[in-house]
Amino acid sequence: MTIIKLAGMARGGGAEFVASADMTFAAIGRAGIGQVEALMGIVPGGGGTQYLATRVGRNRALEAVLSADLYDAKTAERYGWVNRAVPADELDDIVDRLARNIAALPEGVIAAAKRAIPPEDLAEGLLRENDAWTGQIIRPAAAQLIRDGLAHGAQTPDGERDLEGLLRRLAG
Repeated sequence: MTIIKLAGMARGGGAEFVASADMTFAAIGRAGIGQVEALMGIVPGGGGTQYLATRVGRNRALEAVLSADLYDAKTAERYGWVNRAVPADELDDIVDRLARNIAALPEGVIAAAKRAIPPEDLAEGLLRENDAWTGQIIRPAAAQLIRDGLAHGAQTPDGERDLEGLLRRLAG
């Protein structure tokens, strides 16, 4: 069982990790989640398109991927990207209580529930995602956008705080 406490920003691979978890709880006013890859000339990989679509539906997954926006906790909850948006000062207590309650269940209940509520079979979609990603990453525009992002500090704390803005300015 994977439960995530999201109290910061999860973009790209971080957002993909969040979407692949069993449950996610996001701190209001502190958490943000987004798929920024389009701003780099690529599409999400690592299951990003597939896990996201199973959580939020195709139309909202397309919105998140193609807008490359950062979504706040309340919007992510409304979309189904996270289970619940909770006050930041209550995040630890809420998730810790849930985890303790789950851990205290009789043996076999967690595994039985996960078998009874199976995830979608993502195999075909993951292959399509991989083809889309590899088809974009080899394009000169992607290499240039990624290189420019790094040259302008996308990997620094300041760059991370406004990653979407930094990448939009470079693409503009």
